[in-house]
Amino acid sequence: MRVDTNAVGHDVGRIVQAVSLMMVASIVVAAVNGEFYAIPAFVVSAVVVAGLGTGLVRLYRDADPPEKREAMVTAATAWALTGLLGGLPFLLVAWTIQVDPLPAWTNTPPMDATTAVFLHPLDAVFESMSGFTGTGLTMAAVEEKLPRSLHWWRSFIEWVGGVGVIVLTVAILRRGGRSGSYTLYESEARSEKIHPSIVTTVQEIWKLFVGLTVGSIVLLVLAGTPLWDAINHGMTGIATGGFSVHADSIGHYGSPLIEYATVPIMVAGSIAFPIHYLIFKGELRNLYADLQTRWVFIWFTVGSLGLTGILYANGQYATLEETFRVSLFQFVSATSNTGFGSATIGGGTEQVWSAGATLLACLGMLTGAAAGSTVSGLKLIRVITLVKGTVWQIRGVFLPDNAIRYLKLGERRLSEKQAEREYTEATVVFVLWLTFLAIGVAVLLRVLSPAHPLEYVIFDVMSAQSNVGLDSGITGPGMPDTAKAMLIVNMWVGRLEIIPVAVLLGAVFQRFDLYR
Repeated sequence: MRVDTNAVGHDVGRIVQAVSLMMVASIVVAAVNGEFYAIPAFVVSAVVVAGLGTGLVRLYRDADPPEKREAMVTAATAWALTGLLGGLPFLLVAWTIQVDPLPAWTNTPPMDATTAVFLHPLDAVFESMSGFTGTGLTMAAVEEKLPRSLHWWRSFIEWVGGVGVIVLTVAILRRGGRSGSYTLYESEARSEKIHPSIVTTVQEIWKLFVGLTVGSIVLLVLAGTPLWDAINHGMTGIATGGFSVHADSIGHYGSPLIEYATVPIMVAGSIAFPIHYLIFKGELRNLYADLQTRWVFIWFTVGSLGLTGILYANGQYATLEETFRVSLFQFVSATSNTGFGSATIGGGTEQVWSAGATLLACLGMLTGAAAGSTVSGLKLIRVITLVKGTVWQIRGVFLPDNAIRYLKLGERRLSEKQAEREYTEATVVFVLWLTFLAIGVAVLLRVLSPAHPLEYVIFDVMSAQSNVGLDSGITGPGMPDTAKAMLIVNMWVGRLEIIPVAVLLGAVFQRFDLYR
């Protein structure tokens, strides 16, 4: 069965139109901050992106609503195109500063090395893909030196990307017909519904997300964070994205209070939106009664204590409190896929954290937190399904063939057929996840200096594919272009949870008869 390219083209066009609206909104931020030189860059970007999106919508205006296959291809294509087009503001703002073609009143600053990086299109695309996928790895070596308009664009694309560009599109540029909207919504690795109507569900998610963002900003301000920093960190924190306005991330402040205040923001981003909805309605028991939410707290606690033990045994930090604070912050940051940093993990070729501490953080990045939240990774429900499903499969070997078996996952009691289906899906995602991870590690090992410790290479590839943003000193503008391109692919694959990418590749192979 071939993919209906008309449906894909139409829906990709609608998603691209939504991205153009984000660029238009960013013009206001540039003007408010007096960075008038950046306005033409956002205007040109918005016109180009809107023109492309509108052209696709008009060309395929008679397209039917997508089936699941088309929706998967749409998701993979749209996220790739969004990452590419989102690099335009980085490239054009850097070009404007470099050429300086505007009058003095536009306040064009002198070019510095950090912004100059984005004159290289691959670095601009890297930053954009990192933002939209909620990763937070950056090509900006000294983030303080970036213009505020680019600070905002980085935070804004992470904030929207945390919920999803398709979710944004369904909310403001809804697809005709209930089935079309829901199929697109599912293609972005979501299935949770707060209300029977998918459009109402999406609108409710955005209400919750905005409320949580405002609460995060207020909490950071109360902890002593400057307002501009709080706005950016509140947006990227609740979106579990991790872009910062400082090169040292949250560690820049040297404030234990700000570090502790950031932890509940990252935890909130790790909890599924339907659970937030129930909690706001007063049903607080869901904090422990819901299977995934319960395991979010268990895993954060166990992992933080385990990391504390390793770092304390290594004598890494001066006091037990500092060791615990760093461990809590970094493990929650890794497992929530946020990517904020409060301490140095590695210096590229220089080892800081031991292999044990680094790989424990990798395990947290791999699992992620709750499905239905803003996190990436495998998701805890899949990990639970794999573990309990494997035990269930082994026990089945010793039962008679006619035995009636069930698999209990939280409050759900799955029949044998349901259990087999969910276990198979989790296994396929896990295997494909490890395959792409291995490819990324192999490529980086090939192009990087052999002086980089293996665990640090694994860490950075895992950080990219789990959309985390922590790094061990490897990722940066000095990386070979091949390594940057590979991490872009890892970020794209990780955000889509593998399957849509596999479907897209299958569709391309089928279209060009490459299976022969």
